[in-house]
Amino acid sequence: MGLLGILLGLALLIWLAFRGWSVLLLAPAAALIAAAFAGEPLLAHWTQTFMGGAAQFLAQFFPIFLLGALFGKLMEDSGSITAIARGMMDWLGPRRAILSVVLAGALVTYGGVSLFVAFFVLAPMAEAMFRAAAIPRRLMPATIALGTTTFTMSALPGTPAIQNAIPMPFFGTTPFAAPGLGLIASAVMLGVGMWWLLRASAKARRTGEPLEFDEPASADHAADDPIVRERAIAAQGFDPAEIHHSQATETGPSVLTAALPLVAVVVVNLLMSFVVLPRLDTSFLAKPQWGETSLSAVGGVWSVSAALAAAIVILLAVNGRRLPSLRQSVDAGANASVLPALGVASLVGFGAVVAALPAFAAVREWVLSIGGGPLVSLAVATNVLSALTGSASGGLTIALDALGPTYMRLAAEHGIDPALLHRVAVIGAGTLDSLPHNGAVVTLLAVCGSTHARSYGDIVMAAIVSAVIALVVVIVLGGMFGSF
Repeated sequence: MGLLGILLGLALLIWLAFRGWSVLLLAPAAALIAAAFAGEPLLAHWTQTFMGGAAQFLAQFFPIFLLGALFGKLMEDSGSITAIARGMMDWLGPRRAILSVVLAGALVTYGGVSLFVAFFVLAPMAEAMFRAAAIPRRLMPATIALGTTTFTMSALPGTPAIQNAIPMPFFGTTPFAAPGLGLIASAVMLGVGMWWLLRASAKARRTGEPLEFDEPASADHAADDPIVRERAIAAQGFDPAEIHHSQATETGPSVLTAALPLVAVVVVNLLMSFVVLPRLDTSFLAKPQWGETSLSAVGGVWSVSAALAAAIVILLAVNGRRLPSLRQSVDAGANASVLPALGVASLVGFGAVVAALPAFAAVREWVLSIGGGPLVSLAVATNVLSALTGSASGGLTIALDALGPTYMRLAAEHGIDPALLHRVAVIGAGTLDSLPHNGAVVTLLAVCGSTHARSYGDIVMAAIVSAVIALVVVIVLGGMFGSF
């Protein structure tokens, strides 16, 4: 009965979330259903287990949600994202429209801009370039997804994406875990994705496929769609409803000025991880007043938070005068972080309840019994949970909350570097999370004015198949040579 309750609760969560119901209500309801079938105390699981798991997630990662959303909003309103995207597209030209959109998206998201903010800026520019290059609208979502939701989210060393931050407290790693494998995985994702998109574009041109640009896409409509909003909240770190709750500049900066804060994110993150924090005396963290923790448990979050904070300061210094209303931009950015953080935390709370039920022991044994060793079972666990929840961050945290200590023990027994676990877990979470119900997929299709029927097949190839191939490559190389 306990396992049946887990499955029913998960089915309810997935079905109603896909129909646009708020995960803030669905997650505790699904958790209580699972607990009821197991004969466990409901109120205790709600207030102690569920809220305990959700609160722990917020305590660890809310600074990244807050600073990431604020930075993305300031970059948008200052015209910096537009300047970078337009500069990249002008440099490469319409003949390389697909590559220019991919690289523009990769640059801004690797620099710390939320992919949802990037969607709303890149889509109009991509539409203009695809129209000029005679590339069908249906390829726009997959092109933007390749540049924003694949290698810059899960593979590139040092990416400030929340998904790359989540394993750090569990494995004691840094944002730059397994950098060589991350670079190889990035090259695989980019190569496979570009191959598919260029092949599809060439085929469309040969067959005279209709471009479908009769009516322009409406990003404003997508931002205001309540169903899009509910699905997006649990997928990433920015509430789409806040996109238009501020004023954007009419005169953006130069490309170099716009890119300066993005460079700061990478540089400060690197310095904090390998120069500043290792030289600090952090023995005080072991005291009860600081949670009896260690630098390895909090250092990664500190590095990313400091990098985003430094980038915000630099952005205000060089582009602050371009913000029509600083207070509105700051308020919108801060507000945009709250619901996504709570949404993912609610999924984590659901996972905490499930992991506490006696029936979960059977699930744990099944996961650990998967052939191929700890790397393969970890990849399967993060893949499955991210696919079911439609959230890479939610699925990843649920998996590591339940199985993280077990994998650390297995890593010690098998001589596996925790950095390799980190990279496999993050790439695994960023593969099947892009199923049709994923909030990023739904938002991207709406912003581009397309549909699942027209564009999802290309998203599968560019964002899922490319990531699965990269994951296999990382597991094989990691198994042969270890972390590097």
